[in-house]
Formats: sequence, C-alpha cells, structure tokens
Amino acid sequence: MSQVNWNHYPCRDFFDELIAAPGQPRASALELCNMLARFSADELAERKTAAEIAIRTMGITFTVYSEGAMIDRAWPFDIVPRIISASEWRKTEAGLKQRVQALNLFIDDLYHDQKVVKDKVLPAEVLAQSVNFRPQCVGINPPHKVWAHICGSDLVRGGDGTLYVLEDNLRIPSGVSYMLENRNVTKRVLPELFASNKILPVDDYVAQLYDMLAAMSPRPGDDPQVVVLTPGIYNSAYFEHAYLAQQMGVELVQGSDLLVDDKDVVYMRTVEGRRRVDVIYRRVDDEFLDPEAFNPESKLGVAGLMRAWRAGNVALANAPGAGVADDKVVYAFVPELIRYYLDEEPLLPNVPSYLCMFDKDRDYVLEHLDELVVKPANESGGYGMLIGPRSTKETREEFAELIRANPRNYMAQPTLALSTTPTLAGGLPQPRHVDLRPFILSGPDIHVTTGGLTRVALVEGSLVVNSSQGGGSKDTWIVEVDELDPAHADQKGD
Repeated sequence: MSQVNWNHYPCRDFFDELIAAPGQPRASALELCNMLARFSADELAERKTAAEIAIRTMGITFTVYSEGAMIDRAWPFDIVPRIISASEWRKTEAGLKQRVQALNLFIDDLYHDQKVVKDKVLPAEVLAQSVNFRPQCVGINPPHKVWAHICGSDLVRGGDGTLYVLEDNLRIPSGVSYMLENRNVTKRVLPELFASNKILPVDDYVAQLYDMLAAMSPRPGDDPQVVVLTPGIYNSAYFEHAYLAQQMGVELVQGSDLLVDDKDVVYMRTVEGRRRVDVIYRRVDDEFLDPEAFNPESKLGVAGLMRAWRAGNVALANAPGAGVADDKVVYAFVPELIRYYLDEEPLLPNVPSYLCMFDKDRDYVLEHLDELVVKPANESGGYGMLIGPRSTKETREEFAELIRANPRNYMAQPTLALSTTPTLAGGLPQPRHVDLRPFILSGPDIHVTTGGLTRVALVEGSLVVNSSQGGGSKDTWIVEVDELDPAHADQKGD
C-alpha cells in the first residue's frame, strides 16, 4: 500500500509552496507534510471522498455554460492546503493595502480633475479608449471617496519565490464564498491539523464585509438596511450571492424587488410594504444596473438607481465606474500610480508587461507570440487569452491580426514559471500550478483576508486555474512559524 514519501516528490524547475527540495518540507508546512507522510493512498482517498461528500451536502456549487446550457457542478476542491508563512503574509498584506489605496485615489481622480492624465502619468489615449469609464459617474463623491470597496487581486509566485500581482479585479470580484467554504471543508477532513498548527482564521470576513457596507449608509444614525443585488439564479456566481446574503443576515434581492421613488430614494418591496434601502452590495454589471442611465433594455437593474446614488440617498458597492481601473492596460501603470498618489515605492511588483498600444512593445510582442501570454484588456475568467508556448501557428496568426486591428486592447507578459503545490493526483500528492486571490475590503479602514482563494490547475503542466476551464481550489493557510524557515530565507517576501 503506497505511502506519501516526500523524498520521491518531483520537485521540478518551479518554486513549490510546501516542499523546498525532495524530502525537505518548508517550516510552515512541516506539520502538514509529516501527517500526510503517515497516510496511505487509500487513507488519502477516504479523506478526499469525505470532502466531496461534504461539498455535496453543503450545496457548494458553481455554474458553467456549455453549448448554450447551464450546468451546476460541485465545487472542485483539493484537500491538501496551500501554506504561506505569516511573516511573508504581513508584507504581502501591506503591499495589497498600498495598492488598493492608490487605485481608489486613481478612480476618484478620473471622475473629477483627471490630474493623472494632465500630468502625463497615464497616457490620455488609455482613458479615451477605456470601455469601463462611465461618464455618468463624473462628479459623484461616494462615501470615504472609495470606489472599489471589494477588490480581489490575483497573485502568482515566480520561479525565484517572488510574489507578483498578476491583475486587480475591481468590478465585481467573486470567489470569497469559496475561500470561506474551503476552510469549513478542510476542518471536516483534516481536523487534527487545526489543533497542532497556528493557522490564522478567515471567518471574520463576513463581519468585516457587513461593517464596511453598513458604514457607507447615508443614514448613519439608524440601523442600516443592506441588501445584496443579484442578477438571479442563472448567474454563474449565484451561489456566492445567496451565501453572502445569508451569512450577513441581509436580504438577497433582484432588480424587480427594488424601486426608486420621485424623491430619488430606493425602496424594497416586501409583504409588509415598502422598506427603505440604504446600501446595495451589487453583483450586477454596470451596463445592466440602471436602464435609465445605461442599457435601456436591461431587466436586471433598477430604473433611477443612479439618480438615487448621485443624490446620496443610497450607497453602492462596488461603485459604478470602478471598472475603469479593472483594465489590464491600466494594470501596467499601477506602480507609477502608487508613486504618483502616495509618494511611495510599490511593495508588491507587477509582472513585467508589454503594451501593444506602444509601437516598440507591439513589435516585440508580434515577434515573440510563441513565448508570451497575450491578454485582452477587459476579459476575465481566463477567456480570450493566448498562451504562446501552447498555441498553434494558426492561433498566433489570428492573435496577430487582432493586435494590429486594436492594439490598445492587448497587452502581453512573459510565461511565468508559476509556483506549484502538492495536489492529489493519481492517489498521491503531485505538483500542480497555483495562483492566489486575496480579498481587500476598503471603507473607513482597509482589511485584507488572511490568505485568500487558492486556485489550482488540476491537469499536469497546465497553467489554467479557472474553475470554469477545469481548475480547482484549495484552502489557504497563513501559518505562524516559531523559527525562521531556511527554505524561505531567500524569498523576496521574507
């Protein structure tokens, strides 16, 4: 009967989150690796089955779209957690706070004086061709001057151990419910490890989210009425909408449940009559949010909602227009935005990037399409990308034409040697590539989750971690370690 043997774990040319070298677990992962080494493949399979049963019992699902049909699937989960030392995380947390603070100042500037453009820190053509800049938001002052109240920044670790910010998700970031449920499932299947490890908690997120939303209320002296606005059951993230509303103890509503009166005040229809709404955590895209202001054909939003928001009678999170900073071309300027708005050096580096709007960068990208990852400026979920080393000549030729036709819409980055972490494959742990999405709440204070949603590519060699394209997820442990881990000593974060 096979046992987990870390001496045989295939450490390749990648940084591994748990194993420094064959037979050498990192200090933060020592307890976990020692326990796994005592398990046989059959015992691991039993724990994995227990997790799958728990996920089905708890109803943790996500929706995929396939050939015109919507399919609800059980959340794909791997029981071996990803571990990061608390000392490294504290520095990462500081970098995320710095980043979101600068991004909120940037968004507020764009809807007011646009000094960043006048001072030529951001090229005028980047703003002029932004598909997510909303003229309807010009001059609006949201509470605390915060536009992106909930941000999910994707982090990846390179081959030298450096954590990079891969992108910032500022429109309607999703995934936090799965982060919370991953922890609940892991506690069920590996309970003994929570007694012997100093694992920092994540379950304070919901309380922090509610407090942040309540603090936005235009009626601070009253008990605020907070609601979660969902597009409905057919949205791929509906599980999360319902989960967060239930956990916060607030109403889950659709556009048809709300109305705006002639005094620009938002009300919720209830069986007991109308009830005023103070704060809306909206999970509806900008263009469908208000048929008066945006798409007149929208059935998902609330007519007059922008009027109520502009009048200061309701707070919206995230604020409409925040997506102007959720642009992979704007992403390349974030280090300069941090210097410009905060007069600080960035604590977390960007992945080196090439912007096809610049002639020199575009020529380089077109000549090296077989080596680069090419991304459209405003797609998400891994869609519309070219992964050069795994592409065909025909696909590269198609992308070259797309880039030439609309260079502002494309940027490129090197294909990083993403870090790996042990993942159950074939019964025993095997290295699989991962990324990490921490969540940052911005209100009167800024809070960062202790960890985040680790997404894992379940297919050997794959870099695609999105659940909609075959990826899975793991619990993420931020662990206090008593002694310095020599294997982490050369990390940029420590």
